[in-house]
Amino acid sequence: MTTPQSPPRSRTSSARTTRARAADATRYVILLLMVVLMAGPLLWQLSLSLKGVGDELYARPPELIPGHPTLANFSDVLDRIPVLNYLFNSLLVAAMAVVGNVVGATCAGYALGRLRFRGRGTATALCVAALLVPTETVLISQFLLVRSAGLANTLVGVVLPMIVVALNVLLMRNAFRNLPAELDEAAVLDGANAWQRFISISVPQVKGIIAVVAIFAFVGSWNDFLWPLVVLSDENSYTLTVGLTRLRGTFYDDPRLIAAGTIIALVPIVAFFAALQRYFFRGLESGGLKG
Repeated sequence: MTTPQSPPRSRTSSARTTRARAADATRYVILLLMVVLMAGPLLWQLSLSLKGVGDELYARPPELIPGHPTLANFSDVLDRIPVLNYLFNSLLVAAMAVVGNVVGATCAGYALGRLRFRGRGTATALCVAALLVPTETVLISQFLLVRSAGLANTLVGVVLPMIVVALNVLLMRNAFRNLPAELDEAAVLDGANAWQRFISISVPQVKGIIAVVAIFAFVGSWNDFLWPLVVLSDENSYTLTVGLTRLRGTFYDDPRLIAAGTIIALVPIVAFFAALQRYFFRGLESGGLKG
């Protein structure tokens, strides 16, 4: 009786190599598709903002490289609307949102993650429930509250609903919960109170997550359009996202100017992320633990 012979090792190795190459090729194809889907609209807006009068806007196939590149569209945007005023308003709103979320979400996250008190589970459940409620469903009630407080048509009224976001509170809660319990125990033995443990022990360990919260708060407040449009009625108080709508008139619509305004609005976000990207990726990788 003869026993079946196993295939040669070289054939098995080549089959494994082929499968590995096929898996790598699949990953690269998926990555390429993601890049096209995410970066494609941005590249198209950048191309559109640089196109001159003689360029075809909607040619088939699309022409990403302008035939007559120009920066005149950006200067036209500056001439048509007070971009610097809108930019200042947006920066002021974003600064208040960043400070409010960094301070408020950090304090609330520490309380939910490290302290023991009655109602902590209920407070956490309310934060989770707040994530499940669409913003549009509470828009009218938010506006009525802001108006009753006398904050309608003010930048404070714009930033008030986003001064502390539930998502950021949960991020900070999870970051503080991941810290070793031995840190607090050693601090208690040294006589540290809750505030001293919070400021001196816990906060330095979660700087990466704080950077994530700051970026989320900045981008969320900067890109917000619907709520500032509802609250603000004075054009001098418009944020940049709302002010850019003035580039589109009833009888006039130039896609080049709208694309140029979009690129102008994107520059501060890129600059803010570039300044904090090191802490951002460190926070994502560490999961709240100091590296």
